[in-house]
Amino acid sequence: MTGERGLRVLVAGGAGFIGSHLVDALLAEGARVTCLDSLLTGRQANLDHLRREARFTFVEADLVDPLPRLPRFDRIFNLACAASPPHYQANPVHTMMTSVLGTHRLLERARADGARFLQASTSEVYGDPDVHPQRESYWGNVNPTGPRACYDEGKRAAEALAFDFERVHGTDVRVARIFNTYGPRMRSDDGRVVSNVICQALAGLDITIYGDGTQTRSFCYASDLVDGLMRLMGRDASPGGPVNLGNPNELTIGDLAERVVRLTGTASRVVARPLPVDDPRRRKPDITRARELLGWAPAVALEEGLEATIAWFSREIAPEPVLRMERLEGDVLAAE
Repeated sequence: MTGERGLRVLVAGGAGFIGSHLVDALLAEGARVTCLDSLLTGRQANLDHLRREARFTFVEADLVDPLPRLPRFDRIFNLACAASPPHYQANPVHTMMTSVLGTHRLLERARADGARFLQASTSEVYGDPDVHPQRESYWGNVNPTGPRACYDEGKRAAEALAFDFERVHGTDVRVARIFNTYGPRMRSDDGRVVSNVICQALAGLDITIYGDGTQTRSFCYASDLVDGLMRLMGRDASPGGPVNLGNPNELTIGDLAERVVRLTGTASRVVARPLPVDDPRRRKPDITRARELLGWAPAVALEEGLEATIAWFSREIAPEPVLRMERLEGDVLAAE
């Protein structure tokens, strides 16, 4: 969106980990940004530095409910939805409705405003993939009735709605399939593997990995992901389908834990717990479309990103939330 100063932009879910970084990037480009967030998993603290920013407005609202009175927008980003299993499984019906009803509300708003719309989807639409690496043409291997279905199928439905609005109403839509993302502003209690491992290491607790640690993920630093979202929204022509955004450098969860142990200098032990239901064995994006359509590829090396994330948790996270995190049950391998 470089050079498009003065755009009026709505970021649903803008108080969340990724959403708040996106808000910062949009403001840096000169946009006027409205953040809409229920604060169920997003945090006001992620936006505190914007209290005196004249081009920023915060609206507390839940997309499951009718939208509040809002100005007209040129761009709408939908990042609203709990993204980690402990949070989205805590209220699965609300999770599904956020993705389906909430996306529909925002698409209707984009249609009325003539706004460009970007749906933040997820690598979870591929489920436990039978194709590796995952490319956008792969339809996935998802359990539609399991404990992860509220998120996986909710996001698949949101994609379907977006492309139906494109076909039926001519709405300008873009869909980003986001792979594992990490960085500052992650919640210590959200159950994602990077935050869990780092916070446990910093607290001197046992580092828990699920299964035998050989399952793989590909970790993308937050600034790289936001750059991809900005490029996807800023592209004049619709990409004509979803676009994977993630880091194609694949590593095992066991390797991730070992790197964090080394970088933190912790004496924590790495211990194994049973693998959660429907947990994907391998996850790696094929980013050919992102390279060709957007000129995009991740730039931040894993160790550089981990060092920055460890430094942030060291400064920002108090011990008490870390201890709560240790008692979480469920999958720690969320996509975003």
